Amino acid sequence: MPISVELQAAVDKYDSFSKQPKDTERLELYGLYKQAALGDNDTKKPGMFDIVAKYKWEAWTSRKGMAQDVAEKLFIALVDKLALTYA
Repeated sequence: MPISVELQAAVDKYDSFSKQPKDTERLELYGLYKQAALGDNDTKKPGMFDIVAKYKWEAWTSRKGMAQDVAEKLFIALVDKLALTYA
């Protein structure tokens, strides 16, 4: 399923930031984006030695049960908020 025009616009806005957000902010964005684009995470949890993948998996899994349209709205709102600091 392709992502919405609004979600893609928010991704493009994020990609244009002149500074990188904090890791915690990026993980929050990641989890919201994956939930918005794909729905609940049904992938296998990464091994304990792949720390980055584990954090990303946990960020997405923490959104389990959230409606995709809600995750999309939260993602867009967070990008808009972060743009005030990082754009």
